[in-house]
Formats: sequence, structure tokens, C-alpha cells
Amino acid sequence: GIRVNAVLPGTTDTPWVGRLMEQATDPAAAMTALEGRQPMGRLVTPDEVARAIVYLASPASGSTTGTLLSVDGGMATLRVPQRP
Repeated sequence: GIRVNAVLPGTTDTPWVGRLMEQATDPAAAMTALEGRQPMGRLVTPDEVARAIVYLASPASGSTTGTLLSVDGGMATLRVPQRP
């Protein structure tokens, strides 16, 4: 009767990320570059991560076990081309 699941968040728009961006020489350019590296073109929101956690903790996921739920905007499946 024990279920084990995990949420794997990607780069999430948190105050910590905001502070990192503020330390850059050009914060707006740094954020644009960071968002540009995300497959969906934006950071994951804290609400998206929270909703995944709420789902896994709710009765609606009663038959879900052994699941790694990626909330990462596609980062886990991103394949960077090899350099020649």
C-alpha cells in the first residue's frame, strides 16, 4: 500500500533564479538567453510544479506509483546536437 512518486521540475521561475538574473551584467539579456535554452521558450512556473505535487498527493493518483513526473518544459528529452 505504499506508493512512491517524484516530481522532477525543470528550471523554475523562482526568486532564486530572479536573483541570479539580477546579478548578470544585463539582467534582461540573461533572462532572454535562459528562456531561449528552454524547449518551450519559457521557464516552468511554481504553480505548474505545485499542481503536479498536489495531483500526486491526491486521491486522483491512487493508482499511480513508481512515477517520475517531469515538469520541465521538455528539458529531460532535449537532445543537444554533437559538435563535429
